[in-house]
Formats: sequence, C-alpha cells, structure tokens
Amino acid sequence: MQSSNSVFKSIPENLGGGRVGLLLLLFVLALYMFHSAGFPAFAVVCMTPLLVVGIMLTFRYRMFIFWILMFINFFVQWKNFPSTGIPMSMYNEALELLLIALAIIKVEEDYFQRLFNPMFIALGIWCTFCTLEVLNDTCGLGLNFGLWYSGVRLMAYQLMYIFVVFTLYITTPKILMRYLLVWAGLSLFAALWIWKQKYFGLTTAENNFLQGAGRTTHIIAGGTVIRLFSTFSDAANYGVYIASAAVAFITIGLTSKTLRLKVFFIAVGITCMLAMGPSGTRTATICFIAGIGAYLFLSKSFKLAIPVGIVLGLMYIILAFTKIGNGNAEIRRMRSAFNKDDASMQVRYSNQAVMKKYISEAPWGVGLGNNDDMPPNNKFYRVSHMPCDSDYVYIWIHTGTIGITIFIIINGIILFGVCYIIFFRLNNKSLQGIASGITCAFISYHLGGYANQVLLQYPNCLLFYGAMTIIYTLPAMEPEWIKYEEKMMEKQNEKKRLKAEKKFVSRV
Repeated sequence: MQSSNSVFKSIPENLGGGRVGLLLLLFVLALYMFHSAGFPAFAVVCMTPLLVVGIMLTFRYRMFIFWILMFINFFVQWKNFPSTGIPMSMYNEALELLLIALAIIKVEEDYFQRLFNPMFIALGIWCTFCTLEVLNDTCGLGLNFGLWYSGVRLMAYQLMYIFVVFTLYITTPKILMRYLLVWAGLSLFAALWIWKQKYFGLTTAENNFLQGAGRTTHIIAGGTVIRLFSTFSDAANYGVYIASAAVAFITIGLTSKTLRLKVFFIAVGITCMLAMGPSGTRTATICFIAGIGAYLFLSKSFKLAIPVGIVLGLMYIILAFTKIGNGNAEIRRMRSAFNKDDASMQVRYSNQAVMKKYISEAPWGVGLGNNDDMPPNNKFYRVSHMPCDSDYVYIWIHTGTIGITIFIIINGIILFGVCYIIFFRLNNKSLQGIASGITCAFISYHLGGYANQVLLQYPNCLLFYGAMTIIYTLPAMEPEWIKYEEKMMEKQNEKKRLKAEKKFVSRV
C-alpha cells in the first residue's frame, strides 16, 4: 500500500479555483447531510479523522468505492441489511459525493467534457425546477428549507449525482463489462432469493415485515396468496425491477458475440423472467412485454421481430382473453393486470379523480417534503396523504401539473437521445445490443413507475439512470470496445482450437 506522502503526491498541485470551490461546496453539503440525519456535532467531529483517512486511502482505489456503492445500493432495503441508525439515502449520497470529489481531483479533463450532453441538460432542467420549489408555499405553511431539501435530494439531486458518477467512472470497455456482470450477478441473486423465500421460508426480519407493515399489501386473496419481495423494499418494487432486468439481460445476451457471455446473460434474463411470478406484481408482466416489444423496434431485425412478436402476442391473448392457467394463483394475479374492472384499479382511478380537483388549484403542487408537516386542518392535507400508488402521481401531487410535465419532457429527451445514439452513432452490433437492452429496460422501468412507486426507490434509480448515462459515453468508447471485443473473440477461438486439438489427439 502506498504511504500517505505518496498518496498526497498524486494530487495535482494546481486544482484551479473552480474545482476547489466545488470541493468546498461538496464538503458543506456532506456536513449538512450529517446534520439532517440527526448526528450530533460531537459525533461528526469524532468521525472527521476517520473520514480523512478513508479519503486518503480511496485516492488509489477509487473504483473499489464505486463497486461498494453498487452493492450497498442494491442491498440497502433488504430486510436482512444490518440496522445502523443511518438513513438509507445517506449511504448512496455519501459515496456518490466522495466519488465526485475524487473525480474532481484525479479524472482527466476529457472525461469532464463528456458530461455535457442531452441527459445533462435534461437533468439540469429538472434539478433547477425542483430547486425553485423551495419557494413554493401553496399550502400556506411558510418556507421550510429542511423539509424541501429532504424531498429534493431524492426527487432530483440523486439523479444528477448518478449521472456524474457513471459518466466519470464507466470509461473503458473492461469497466463497462464488469459493470454489466456485477449488475447481472446482483439480479441473479435477487431472483434466486425469492425462490428461497418461496420454498425454504422467510428470515425473521422478512417475516416481521410480512406480518407487520406489509400485511395488508402482501397477504391477499384471503391469505391464499403471499406476495414475496426478495431483497427489495416490497413486492411491487421487486416485480418491476426484475421484469426490467429480464428485458435488459435477454436482449444484451442475444447480441453478445462471445458464447460465454451470450449464455450467461440469456440465462440470467430467463431466470429473472421466471422470478417475476412470486412477487404477485401485475404490472411486471406488462413491463416485460412492453420492454421486449420496444426491443423489436430498436433491433431493426424482421427475423427477430416476427417470432418474438408472435410469442408476445400469444402471451397477451392467453392472459387477456382466456382462463388458461387460472388454477395457479400467480397466473390469476398477472391476468388481473388486463382487467379494467379490477377493484384495486378502480380505487386508484377514484383517488386520482379526487387529486385532480385539488391539483387544479395548485399548478406548482403542494411542495416537496410537505407530507409530514401538513396540519389536518390544511386544505391540501387530504391530497398530500392519499396513497399515490405511482411515482408519476407522486410527482404530480408534489410539483403540480407544471412539474409532471417537465418530468415527462426531460425523460423524453433522455430517451430520444439514446435512441439517436443507437440508430446513428453506434456501428458495432454488440454495443448497439447493450444500448438497446438498457433502453428497453428503462422503458419497462418507467412503465412500472406509471403504476407503482418504484422510479426513485433503491436500487432502481441508480441502476437504470446510471445505465442510461453509460449509453451517452458509448460513441467515444466504441473504438476501444472493438479492440476489446476482438481480444475476447481471439481468446474464445483459441480455446476452441485447443479443445479441438485435444479431442483429435485423444482419438488418435
């Protein structure tokens, strides 16, 4: 390990006033995060030396911090995650701010130039709007910076942190492939864990959730159906995620050139697809069908579109117009997604009709973070405490018609930008496949956000918005990717040759 002197020598002497100022702002923001999390000043002071030592050590092992972020982000809502008293969002934000600070000091200038693209502009617009929401006093409660910040950091700022981190750290084909493999491995674990829950039972922490906070939403149909949630916060969050992950890995596997990666990604994708059922999340089926349908458009392949289109069409017909498989509770649950007269859906529509009347008088919404501080006699108390059941409805309530319109537009910009890259800027087929798989998963994920509160949940936000960020870096990475892929193909062909020679010798 390097000595502390050698670590400091690796820091450029002239950082420039802009970078120093940005580092100072990040440090102040980190201190405020600790304060808002409820840490006393004495605890923060005592932790400062450990923080300094940790930062010194991470100058050499920056990517290690990135992988820690990946793992913590994925498991932070797992019921078996050790309780430390630290708010869940603090883990991600602290690691993201640390990675950004390290990047400001160490990363080359050309990587910073990659930040300026349509996704940066779109997220910048959204962050600016949500920042201005601090002035929103529709409810007549006065301006409350603390409550506003607790809302804006999750609704807007985390998206910008994710974008910056992924742009600056996913910079080479090797890191990109490692990211896809880690993501696939985590998804595989989540898929297998739900089967463990189904056939081998729940842990004590998981059972406590099921019998407590999750009882009304996870034990349904008179106790005959138990909706399982794997390593996620709830079944809906898991169901939408695993359906979108299945879309991503099946499509990435179909276009991979190396046999080993093709088999691995398709196997993970199929495992994720089969693991949708135990969640009992009706939206997951629609998300999967829509994601694969989007890939048929992006692939521009009639040979692929015809058979897959037929399979998807049959799935839809069977679920929407027949009673095949009705003896299975999970299939009955999926089939209800196509029933417009479903009781729970009617409740949602009724709630949204009530919300619409209130929001017509609040074009900027009720404000960010106002739920907990709203007095019962306030005009907007009812609408702020009604179950939103959807991220789009949640954003509509808190930022109004103006906010939800901006949110839809900025996501449209992000989606249009990646589609342009896939069609016109990438020539390598496997790289196009990676970009298409991520884009289709993003579409699937947002469709899930239309029906459930999953867009800003862990681990979805970092994985899907981070993956979309990667697509914007692919055109600059393509020449290196071609060489990287050629080396992988050479290794594969060499293994085939050696295997053939060994087989030939054994025959002789």
